[in-house]
Amino acid sequence: MKNTTYLDPSVFKFLKSLEKNNNRDWFTKNKAQYTEANNHFKALAETIHEGMQQQDNIEKMKLFRIYRDVRFSKNKDPYKRNFAGSFTRATKALRGGYYFHLQPGGNSFMAGGFWQPEATDLKRIRDEIAYDAAPFRKIINSKSFKEHFGELQGEQLKSNPRGFAKDHPDIDLLRYKSFIITKNFTDKEVVTPGFSNELLKYFKATGPFFDYMSEVLTTDSNGVSLID
Repeated sequence: MKNTTYLDPSVFKFLKSLEKNNNRDWFTKNKAQYTEANNHFKALAETIHEGMQQQDNIEKMKLFRIYRDVRFSKNKDPYKRNFAGSFTRATKALRGGYYFHLQPGGNSFMAGGFWQPEATDLKRIRDEIAYDAAPFRKIINSKSFKEHFGELQGEQLKSNPRGFAKDHPDIDLLRYKSFIITKNFTDKEVVTPGFSNELLKYFKATGPFFDYMSEVLTTDSNGVSLID
């Protein structure tokens, strides 16, 4: 299927039907509809991938399967109600990742950042913020950041993390366990020609955020590179 700049409306139609009939019998009977919807999604994803390769150093794109792993979940629905994909940045110098999620009902969004970073990375970020939060605050308080993403997102501790004082002036940032930026899209936006360019615009706007985090996570507390 030829690459496209938007999601064919038939994809959302299929996902809405799947939401009402999330069972293996219905899915098996409508496998042809799924295949067509998945092909439309892949065509859009390839367009986005080409754009990402032009504006960042991308190692790979991953498209997620529609089949759910229900082994450890209370929700036993066998299928997801969305199509989604992610991009991994290449080289040790570029940290962070991108994610896009397409789901009807106004549930489509892009995201970028650091979801539940490993303990050493989280500690390094917190140490940098505790030492001097001004550069990070400048980024997340900038006009561009506010216009594109609003506020920084991510799960937070209810109290101070171990090793950091409760009255630290930047405790609001130190409580973060994940550092995520997101932008939601309406169904109309997703199925409108040129949507891929809109999505790419928001991915590109993550630049200052990723540049800051990449520098922090590839250097020690003295600013010495950790990359071999």
